[in-house]
Amino acid sequence: MKQQSLTDGFEKFRKKTRKEKFLDDMEVIIPWQGLVETIEPFYPKPEGAGRRPIGIERMLRIYFLQHWFNLSDPAAEEALYDSLAMRQFVGIDLGQEAAPDETTICKFRHLMERHNLGDQLFHLVNQYLQENGLKVNRGTIVDASIINAPSSTKNKKKQRDPEMHQTKKGNQWYFGMKAHIGVDSRTKLIHHVAVTAANVHDSVVIGDLLHGDETRVWGDSAYTGKGDVITEHAPHAKDFTQMKGFRHRKLSDDERSKNRNKSRIRARVEHVFGVMKGQFGFTKVRYKGLAKNAHHLYVSCALVNLVMAKKSLMRRRTLVLQA
Repeated sequence: MKQQSLTDGFEKFRKKTRKEKFLDDMEVIIPWQGLVETIEPFYPKPEGAGRRPIGIERMLRIYFLQHWFNLSDPAAEEALYDSLAMRQFVGIDLGQEAAPDETTICKFRHLMERHNLGDQLFHLVNQYLQENGLKVNRGTIVDASIINAPSSTKNKKKQRDPEMHQTKKGNQWYFGMKAHIGVDSRTKLIHHVAVTAANVHDSVVIGDLLHGDETRVWGDSAYTGKGDVITEHAPHAKDFTQMKGFRHRKLSDDERSKNRNKSRIRARVEHVFGVMKGQFGFTKVRYKGLAKNAHHLYVSCALVNLVMAKKSLMRRRTLVLQA
């Protein structure tokens, strides 16, 4: 058994971790009041002498932790007991109360899904960002990324999720869904989201990813030949999607040079997917069916936008405090 040190509990040499710094920033920049007011009409009200429901903001904080750190409902409960930083963010003192159990966390998630509150949160966050000077500009980058789903049939029904499908990318097959996003070319904020099965071609939903006031639209070669659709949804937009070469018609040196120039702008969308899939770990679906996973994606996109706008929001807050 490890001998207890006299310094245990005093944390003389304690250092703030990246997780704590991240949660401190999120504490400051998230518009908690507006998000709570959006959920409040659908949240259970206390009745009689029974146990009072846990506060909306506290449950919302746990819900966001699940997205940021890729936690299931049971894992979220475990993390609250394991991580002091998470408990401080949620506002739990284990000396006074227990952390919400996995059933409570699951019920809150189902409430969010049942009333499609993820879509509302996404638009509310974007509105909040616009009010803070981060407006959608005239350029949009469109792209899609595959989110994998379990392909195994070793389950009770002996089948894969019927709403997910497989697709081939390069020489490899993938099974799951596609996250389609429209991203502002200057601020790198997501302004439109669409979800399909993985076998739906990227270009099919390009019209759903445009806000209509674009003057330029960037995309990879999957969107080649969609100029008419772009013009239909954004009449003043120029098509800056990548040109595609074919077996009997290779790209000229001038066309390859133009593609490289376009890629300098188009590559910004990869920063967004880097946060979503690299930082948040949203590389695999956690639930069955497109609806639940689409809801998860909408909330993730709202949180990605807050991360992308963090520096601007923190700078604005500093200026307000100094004024």
